[in-house]
Amino acid sequence: MTHIPVLLNETIDNLCINPNGTYVDATYGAGGHTRLILSKINKGRVIAFDQDNHILKINTNADKRLEIINQNFIYLQNNLSLLDIDKVDGIIADLGLSSFQISSTRGFSYKHDSDLDMRMNPDSDVSAYDVINNYEFEDLKQIFRDFGEIKNHSSLSRQIIKSRDKKKIKTVYDFLESIDFVLPKNKKNKYLSQVFQAIRIEVNSEIENLKSFLIQSCSFLKKGARLIIISYHSLEDRIVKNFFKYGNFKGLENKDIYGNNLSELKAIHKKPIVPDAKEIFENKRSRSAKMRIAIKL
Repeated sequence: MTHIPVLLNETIDNLCINPNGTYVDATYGAGGHTRLILSKINKGRVIAFDQDNHILKINTNADKRLEIINQNFIYLQNNLSLLDIDKVDGIIADLGLSSFQISSTRGFSYKHDSDLDMRMNPDSDVSAYDVINNYEFEDLKQIFRDFGEIKNHSSLSRQIIKSRDKKKIKTVYDFLESIDFVLPKNKKNKYLSQVFQAIRIEVNSEIENLKSFLIQSCSFLKKGARLIIISYHSLEDRIVKNFFKYGNFKGLENKDIYGNNLSELKAIHKKPIVPDAKEIFENKRSRSAKMRIAIKL
């Protein structure tokens, strides 16, 4: 399956590339954003991160200006320090799943049967199977409430426990069958998207990792350098928006005694950039994307 980068030109245009600069693509994936950056630099370089070794085996690139690191972007600081890089000219991160992951046999989509996995890093310890079959009621309820914003999180959690007490829930279709009783029939697809999102976020510690990454990114940006994040759901977007505006994740004003904003970043636009109708038509998976851009002060 071909992966189409989301908001590709908008991302690179807003990065304001220095031909001799150093850039970080924190979510390399199929390499679409990285390839376009490489086409616009001369003596510059790109440091790319991706924790999914399956994707990296598919998407190789021998460009000497590119350093690919097979780790989660939470290890940004460690790896840039090992490369003797103290500042960079720009950082981008596309927080969405790639087409390769969605179509894989790791259970990211409710539309295909496969093992309950959902690990972006296939070597990590906790899988969707562990969450569904081993988590306690209160833990399940919190995941579906906080990460999926699911209204009937309690009844959903009870139904999962009731089903797994009869037999282990091993596959995507097993899981769908186990929760069919609590599915809202008129909004089934939206509901399942929220359920799978919640489980995936828990399995991959996505919210915690995003917060860590944003803090680390800020410390590595040169003055005037840009940080660009593409998110796909309100939880991520809220975190990015608050961090860009306030320098924290709770949206609390952060000013000195004179009323000056103490945030190290400044958002370039008040509203996020979203795909136009043409892009959404050509790539339906882009429809929920929101891109926010901040500049280091």
